[in-house]
Amino acid sequence: MAAQKDMQDLLRLLTTGRNKIPMLAAMQRVKALQSANLRRSSLLLHSTAPTPLLTARSISDIAAIDLPSLTTALSTDEKTAKSLLAACKANLKSGPSTPGKRSASDTVSSTSAKRPKSAYELSQEPQTPAELEASLSLPQPSADEEAISKCAVVTNRAPLVLAFAVQLLKYTMPEQPLSGRLSLAQAVVSANSRSKAVSIGIEKGKGAEEEGWGAGQPKVRILGREVSVLKRSGYEWKEEEKDKKVLDHVGEAGEHSTAASEGTLKEEPDSGTVKLEEESQAAASIGWTVSSPVTVKKSTFVARSITITSPADATSALQTLLSENKELREASHNISAWRVQGPHGILESSNDDGESGGGRHILGLMQADNIIGVLLVVTRWYGGIMLGTDRWRLMSMVSRDAISQRLRIAGVVGQDALWGLDLEGMKKTNSAVTGSGMPIHRPEGARTYIMKAFGSPEVEGTGKKKKSGVALDREREENLGLLLGALDMLYKSWDGHVSREELDRKAWGWYVQVRPDVAGGVAGWGGKGEVKLSDILKLRRKE
Repeated sequence: MAAQKDMQDLLRLLTTGRNKIPMLAAMQRVKALQSANLRRSSLLLHSTAPTPLLTARSISDIAAIDLPSLTTALSTDEKTAKSLLAACKANLKSGPSTPGKRSASDTVSSTSAKRPKSAYELSQEPQTPAELEASLSLPQPSADEEAISKCAVVTNRAPLVLAFAVQLLKYTMPEQPLSGRLSLAQAVVSANSRSKAVSIGIEKGKGAEEEGWGAGQPKVRILGREVSVLKRSGYEWKEEEKDKKVLDHVGEAGEHSTAASEGTLKEEPDSGTVKLEEESQAAASIGWTVSSPVTVKKSTFVARSITITSPADATSALQTLLSENKELREASHNISAWRVQGPHGILESSNDDGESGGGRHILGLMQADNIIGVLLVVTRWYGGIMLGTDRWRLMSMVSRDAISQRLRIAGVVGQDALWGLDLEGMKKTNSAVTGSGMPIHRPEGARTYIMKAFGSPEVEGTGKKKKSGVALDREREENLGLLLGALDMLYKSWDGHVSREELDRKAWGWYVQVRPDVAGGVAGWGGKGEVKLSDILKLRRKE
């Protein structure tokens, strides 16, 4: 138990206070400290003798480590290590020996029963899916229309976008668990915030998305904005409910039903054929999807993909594409590959069009991802400089971009639980190159943010007596329940009357109509205003 408390103290120190870091990063630092053999500070020992080795398992252990050893163990800069060392020493000084003070372990013990668990157990073992989803629970959306209509909240714009997106995804992507909805919603908020920061001059230069860090990743559209996602293949959990709901959605391509309650990630046993047919029909109506162009050393690559059902379709589609696009006919190469389902197996073919090995390369990409029923064309304009093997990477990049767009639009991505990718984090850590794992928007942070974002307006004549922290938290939680209830009533009124795509488009317009008024430009950055929930109810579909 002592070791467990030591770790709790250390994690709490790392994730709170002035220099707090995310829980996942804190876990990684603790692991690094526990696995390193560190040298105890000779100053602490008041000795010039060789200093003994130490394994850091607690705050007191870290306080006894010399700065160079700590810097090396954390693989960070000296300033960060020095800050941690100072925080550990300060924590020891304000420990239980000081009257009126409570130790970090006392605080953790007294609040653990009230606070949801983090996404990771303190033993560094991940929670089960059911435990993770339970730890992220939000207030139950209120069904009290009278209470909702009387409620007003004070907030800034970002958490309101988050609330709009979290509830919207229950209707546009009902297969997503709460953890996924929070992560995807946070991705939208982060992208919107960066766009706003650039527009008002707070941030300058190209963002990660503009620099192509999301290239090749699947994307989904939420509140009119495309966000890059990461599939959580194999993530399944089932929440037992007394009353299972059947969400009927009428799409532009026809009517279909999805039997699913919120948080259920399990396909119906007989639904596979139906879903494949729906995906095929949706994909067939898309036409060509085109990747973002990539230019390196004056050579430019662009990929296109289109749905086909036979070898004749592939030939016809390629001929039509080239005949209707003069710039493609004038390109150096139009490399192509296709795969279709034949009566006795897969039929496939490729064409280098002068780029030796190019056709086989992109066909191999399709084989690796089991892409069937698609013609892929990669166009290259040669810039006069040999690229060597780098051309294979560029072909792969644009190919995956074009194909991922087709999968996203056809709805194939929606069958998996998803994380929202943190492209700015990916850029900072260079994770796509180093292979250290793709940064995601953690649902825990989104939940914490939304739980504390919706206060109540000040009421005149109530005096200057301040509410306690507990009372404020309770008030914000109740307000969030009323806000989620208002959004549920809004989305339900339109659900089944418009397609999911149309509902997504409408949702952004609704947000714009009710968002708080703040000053323009830099002066309004992070500014708060009042939102009347009755204004949300007025947007419901009228019978």
